Amino acid sequence: MYTTPQKRSDDKPVTLATLAKMKAAGEKIASVTAYDATFGALADNAGMDFVLVGDSLGNVVQGRSSTVPVTMDDMVYHAQATARGIRRALFMVDMPFATYATPEMALANAARLMQEGGAQVVKLEGNLNQRAVVEYLAGNGVPVCAHLGLRPQSVNKLGGYRVQGRDEAAARQMLEDAVALTEAGADIILLELVPSALAEEITRAVPVPVIGIGAGPATDGQILVCYDMLDLTPGRKPKFVKNYMQGAASPLEAMKNYVAEVRDGRYPAPEHCFD
Repeated sequence: MYTTPQKRSDDKPVTLATLAKMKAAGEKIASVTAYDATFGALADNAGMDFVLVGDSLGNVVQGRSSTVPVTMDDMVYHAQATARGIRRALFMVDMPFATYATPEMALANAARLMQEGGAQVVKLEGNLNQRAVVEYLAGNGVPVCAHLGLRPQSVNKLGGYRVQGRDEAAARQMLEDAVALTEAGADIILLELVPSALAEEITRAVPVPVIGIGAGPATDGQILVCYDMLDLTPGRKPKFVKNYMQGAASPLEAMKNYVAEVRDGRYPAPEHCFD
């Protein structure tokens, strides 16, 4: 029978203030994407600073070709399950495709993720066009992570899973978007598939923590999908993924090794980064 781990007396819950202090002190933030109680508990016990329930569950769990078909009911269900395994880490949940088209819609759906799913932070994909949504959510007490760079929900518009921000105009726009969304109230910026130099510039330009996935070593922290880092995902892995099961006796040890390598800057190494 599955049982969730008991909370230790020395466990201090991670908050947005914790992450902000880590950025200010130059301490790296380690995080992972998970989809159920078992992996949530593993991540929590390994010392992750936050756990994200991503709409990537559409690919990883449901076997779909994109995240677009994932629904709010899907996200609430997996958030509820994952939350049961977490005792310390900050808990973040994705807002799925077309659930934040207007500020009012965004607030109603964010409320579901927080009230039903237990989310402490919601993540949405977007650019400057989402400024009004971020501002409205922040003004109504909803912590927000803004996802820039490769935005999987827009993969059909972007023309595939490609590195974003390589040309000067696109890089400048992404930097402006990050600054604008932070000014609107975003508490965290997540960068996916972004050249290392641009990610470093954005990290310096905004006062909030910047988390990278395929965005180089200079961001304030890193995130990987648990299935990828534990070598459970079939087929070819993205360049930025490292198999942490190599040399590890268990999934828990693998996750602990990942946390340690993020903390001391060994991950990501040059082979995991983009120019």
